[in-house]
Amino acid sequence: MPAPEDVRARADARFESALQQAGARDPREFYRKQMVALRDENPEAFRRARAYFEDRLIPAVAAEDSDPRAEWLEYGRVLASLAAKGRTVQIDPTGRAAQYARPVPADHLVLHLPDAPSQPAIVVGLPLKLSPAQRATHDLLVKQSLGS
Repeated sequence: MPAPEDVRARADARFESALQQAGARDPREFYRKQMVALRDENPEAFRRARAYFEDRLIPAVAAEDSDPRAEWLEYGRVLASLAAKGRTVQIDPTGRAAQYARPVPADHLVLHLPDAPSQPAIVVGLPLKLSPAQRATHDLLVKQSLGS
C-alpha cells in the first residue's frame, strides 16, 4: 500500500495535469478559504469536510480511472452543503439552470443555493470565463447585486 504522502503527491499531479489539459480554473485556494470558515463556524462540519478530503477525495483523485476535476468539484459541493442546507445547480453559458449532475461541463457555473433566502449563493465551480448570462446570475445570486 503506498504511503499517504505518495497518494497525495499522485493526486496533486493528476489534478494539475487535468487542469492544464482542460484549461480550467484551480479551485483549491477558494476551497481552503471555505474550510477555514467551516473550522471557525462549525467544527463538526469542518471535521466531516476534512474526513471527506482525506478518506474520499485524495484517494479518488489519485485513482487512475477517476476524473480529478469532477472529484474536486464534488468536494466543493460537499463543502457548500456542509456550510448551508440547500441545493446545487449548474448554469450553462445561456443562463439556463439545471440540477447539479456529474459530469459537469467545464463551461458551466456551479452554485449552491442555500435554503435560507437571505443567504447568498455559494460558488462551487467557475468556468474560466463567465458568459454574460452567467455573470448576471453570479452577480444576482452570489454578490446579491444587479451589476458588477
